[in-house]
Amino acid sequence: MPPSLSLLILLLATMSYGSVAVGVNWGTTASHPLPPAKVVQLMKSNNITRVKLFDADPLVLEALSGSNLGVTVGIPNGLLRSLNSSNKAAQSWVHDNVTRYVSSGGSHVKIEYVAVGDEPFLQSYGQQFYPFVLGAAINIQTALTQANLDDKVKVVVPCSFDSFLSETSLPSKGHFRADVNRTMIQLLKFLSKHNSPFFATISPYVAFQQNKNISLDFTLFRVYTKAHNDSRRMYKNSFDLNYDILVSALSTVGFPKIGIVVSQIGWPTDGGPNATSYAAETFMKGLMNHLRSKLGTPLRPRNPPIETYIFNLLDEDQRSISTGNFERHWGIFTFDGQAKYRFDFTQGSNSLVNAQDVEYLPSRWCVVNNNGDLSNATASALQACSLADCSALSPGGSCSNISWPGNISYAFNSYYQQHNQSADSCNFGGLGLITTVNPSMDNCRFLVQLNTSLSDTLHPASVSQLITLLATAILLLLPRFT
Repeated sequence: MPPSLSLLILLLATMSYGSVAVGVNWGTTASHPLPPAKVVQLMKSNNITRVKLFDADPLVLEALSGSNLGVTVGIPNGLLRSLNSSNKAAQSWVHDNVTRYVSSGGSHVKIEYVAVGDEPFLQSYGQQFYPFVLGAAINIQTALTQANLDDKVKVVVPCSFDSFLSETSLPSKGHFRADVNRTMIQLLKFLSKHNSPFFATISPYVAFQQNKNISLDFTLFRVYTKAHNDSRRMYKNSFDLNYDILVSALSTVGFPKIGIVVSQIGWPTDGGPNATSYAAETFMKGLMNHLRSKLGTPLRPRNPPIETYIFNLLDEDQRSISTGNFERHWGIFTFDGQAKYRFDFTQGSNSLVNAQDVEYLPSRWCVVNNNGDLSNATASALQACSLADCSALSPGGSCSNISWPGNISYAFNSYYQQHNQSADSCNFGGLGLITTVNPSMDNCRFLVQLNTSLSDTLHPASVSQLITLLATAILLLLPRFT
């Protein structure tokens, strides 16, 4: 089938009445990840038909085999340099991570996209990754062609929310960042040549945090909110505004008609101001209603995104918090696959289905021993948080209101659970005490981690992030422990 015809069929299917092409991002940056087979079942139970991955983990791809879910496999940023410089490296990657799964008969994985990099244009990365993006994409495309898969699998590059902008917040003034503009034009030529869509993150939550001229009601799709006027085009929500900033940026460099896939969009539920389950539910319901309406945006009327991928399926307690503690709480579901709010992927249902038969560690927690000398408790808590997840303690978080020494107990327990409840991980110089009484209070949940063999060691990302995590913990959490 010619590539242009396959893309046309995809567009027509997306525009069919009553259906909307919505998938999820499945991140695995967790100390105790839910087993892949349970995650796949979780997605199928909730009628999720598409999933975007950030790598090509064999265990994950094996679990997706025969599921009939449309899959985007990801290439981590760390591989871009080698894939840019070596055709053989690209051929090997495609063989190991695409061909072997697509060509395995009836139990194959339905791989639709290869995502080259994970937001390699992110401004905080500087020139660390994006100079290698185009070469890597070309080599992967060549490898797919050689494997006779170029008519089935598209090469895309997920672009970050800060790769396009408008200083005035007016969509008509949208443009790409000056430092990436040239590379972006080259990328768009490549994508257009191969009939591939443009993948981009839309982040209303971050935009709201950064722009004082945008109200929460405007961001959450609430009906009774003041519209923003841009050359007589009226914007009633933040999604349309940010989406059309991207549309303008694409038009400015000569690609006004290229198809757009929203590769990441969501709302966090903890770890920051307005990061709550209530706000997330309001946003997600508003987003789904807007997508289902097929109204499009002022610059692309009746032309919604080809596909939209919700960020994220599950919380990830090892995700970098360099941009904020909310980064670990994007999940529609908690780390253990339990729904955070009422929401549905298909019309006619109003609730999510939880993961079933989840295996936990024993019902034990580590808390501070109130009978001990607590003069060094704050230092011990900071040390614990540097190696565990205390993001819920941050200002605006679900545990930010618990007082000392309850916050010390939260830090101790987070470290204890992340280390599989080993007795020595609740020592803290004699300040820790193991209890079978659940210390959770109000909206602050003291977790019991999953019992999974995949969690025997800390996620590799935590090693490289240790210094950053420690500094962030001291800056953000010190006020909570005094």
